[in-house]
Amino acid sequence: MTGNRAVAYLKPGAVDVRATDYPTLELQDGPGVATENIGRKSRHGVILKVLATNICGSDQHMVRGRTTAPEGLVLGHEITGEVVERGPDVEFIEVGDVVSVPFNIACGRCRNCKERKTGICLNVNPARPGAAYGYVDMGGWVGGQAEYAMVPYADFNLLKFPDREEALEKLLDLTMLSDIFPTGFHGVVTSGAGVGSTVYVAGAGPVGLAAAASAQLLGAAVVIVGDLNTERLAQARSFGCETVDVSKGSIEEQIAEITGEPEVDAAVDAVGFEARAHGPQSQEAPATVLNSLMGVTRAGGALGIPGLYVTDDPGGVDEDAKSGTLKVRLGLGWAKSHSFATGQCPVMKYHRGLMQAIRHGRVHIAKAVNATVIGLDDAPRGYAEFDQGASRKYVLDPHGALQGVRPV
Repeated sequence: MTGNRAVAYLKPGAVDVRATDYPTLELQDGPGVATENIGRKSRHGVILKVLATNICGSDQHMVRGRTTAPEGLVLGHEITGEVVERGPDVEFIEVGDVVSVPFNIACGRCRNCKERKTGICLNVNPARPGAAYGYVDMGGWVGGQAEYAMVPYADFNLLKFPDREEALEKLLDLTMLSDIFPTGFHGVVTSGAGVGSTVYVAGAGPVGLAAAASAQLLGAAVVIVGDLNTERLAQARSFGCETVDVSKGSIEEQIAEITGEPEVDAAVDAVGFEARAHGPQSQEAPATVLNSLMGVTRAGGALGIPGLYVTDDPGGVDEDAKSGTLKVRLGLGWAKSHSFATGQCPVMKYHRGLMQAIRHGRVHIAKAVNATVIGLDDAPRGYAEFDQGASRKYVLDPHGALQGVRPV
């Protein structure tokens, strides 16, 4: 049997690539695995040779020490791979298939899955609805920043690419289907944006840039991206977005300079709980983005909130923030009849359609997020540079499948 290597969280600010067990179709004891899930058999699962696996901002929250992630947790929930082994109960996925793995793990059998709410499956995490690979409090399913990974409920979860050779040629774009592209798209859809809309996206990290590209795909008239990071704002402008530097005065005034009025039809929070107050040398203020979006969104509009908020934040700025209790101006949102959509993106609701948009050249998501390929051993450097604000979406290449692959 072959070995395996994976990226593991060590302590705040530190990850390492470690030798680890080759995956089996049974969930073994290990860092972060829910006690009730130990020994859970996955006859319905497959083993993947990981062709591409991405560093996500959600991973970065753990690596910064802002969650209760245990030492040794294997990271990674953005996985694209080739099936090398399938369980005896798998019917429709074949060895050799190249597939995208939704970051949400879903059984396909529970009420929520049957209602397409796959981000809050009731059967995969004993602690709460919803599970994910390599993430704290998400059931303990082993992460995919590795050479090989196991995926349960394969027939239901996996998106098979219809043309293997095409998939390998477009792998750098297709790897975004596991999380950030559907997540950004979900944020825009739930904000109510569509043809002719004016859209404001808070945050120019990879999810924010994916949301901006999604708004363009959906026909928005103007897409405005706000951030403090000038490099990331430049990346947003590179594919046709307008930008707002939130450190340089009123967001409303800057939006008015672009659109002629100080509000937008729809807004997306792609920042989450580590938000900072606006202005130079600003301090962390976790409700800043939510409150600012209520200020700039028209009465009757909506906020899509794909940015991550947590129930336990050891590094929170105060006792309320440590439990995810934020000082949100709900009265303002109520007065303006805003709608709010939160929670994990149900990836399976969108990923096939977005795959088709990539395959047929309707969107260029790898270019939009500045996808940057590095080796598995370079993962610690990727995490460090991403944490320092690099305007890149780091894609790990465990087996050299991305050598010579370019964005479409």
